[in-house]
Amino acid sequence: MFAAYAARIDRDNPLNGLELGDRPAPESRPGWTTVKVKAASLNHHDLWSLRGVGLAEDKLPMILGCDAAGVDEDGNEVVLHSVIGQSGHGVGPKEPRSILTERYQGTFAELVTVPTWNVLPKPAELSFAEAACLPTAWLTAYRMLFTNAGVRPGDSVLVQGAGGGVATAAIVLGKAAGLRVFATSRDEAKRKRALELGAVEALESGARLPQRVDAVIETVGAATWSHSVKSLRPGGTLVISGATSGDRPSHAELTRIFFLELKVVGSTMGTKDELEDLLSFCAATGVRPVIDEVLPLDRAREGFERLESGDLFGKIVLTAP
Repeated sequence: MFAAYAARIDRDNPLNGLELGDRPAPESRPGWTTVKVKAASLNHHDLWSLRGVGLAEDKLPMILGCDAAGVDEDGNEVVLHSVIGQSGHGVGPKEPRSILTERYQGTFAELVTVPTWNVLPKPAELSFAEAACLPTAWLTAYRMLFTNAGVRPGDSVLVQGAGGGVATAAIVLGKAAGLRVFATSRDEAKRKRALELGAVEALESGARLPQRVDAVIETVGAATWSHSVKSLRPGGTLVISGATSGDRPSHAELTRIFFLELKVVGSTMGTKDELEDLLSFCAATGVRPVIDEVLPLDRAREGFERLESGDLFGKIVLTAP
């Protein structure tokens, strides 16, 4: 079957390890379900995999892709929860959790197999492309906002780095949930798009906000860390799920964190129950993922190149042949 996969690890030039071509179809195994992939979306996790982060050399070649929506063996339209081993279903209780493409072949292929527990019904209201955007970036944003930041309607939130998948999701979800959303970006066009999606104000990176916020959604890392901490009200919460600009800020702002009793919370992906809630939320409210571009799987390299350059707003979706 045709697939986009990591053939080798290159920490400095990750796309050197990306190959497109034939790979073996997944074999049947007890407690697992094979899904015909209709759409899958790109995530920064796929670039990190090509750099060898979370993906060991002895697991190569590895089909990339965490997210997918498709059709199961019984003809049902489904969405995949990509955290394997979260419950022990399909792998046993002693195996640590992993994300597809770390231990098990991913979704950038015509077929993928996952534990049956990880398969959820796709709401009829969502297209395959829309549903394929939800299990990683949008689920991460959902958990950051509503589980780990604990914000409520009327609260204020700063979303750093408008344009990325998680940041875009946080703006849309925050607006739909009645939050006052501020966003930042170095790019004027991305600031304009953030306003169109519902941010009350979009500022240049590092600019002073008109008010201190209840929570910050942080995925950029070192470049925005100090600004994120300084933007919080006393007792506020900074939730971080990524560090695309690096994980070693020049100023950790420790004094401000303890003096103002700020909370710093790490966040990774989300649970199957949270994904189910997110799917229902989108179906009920009309909220839809922001899709930058849809490409056929055989043009996956173009999608990876745009993801690496940061020249996108929202998600890039790959459709299987």
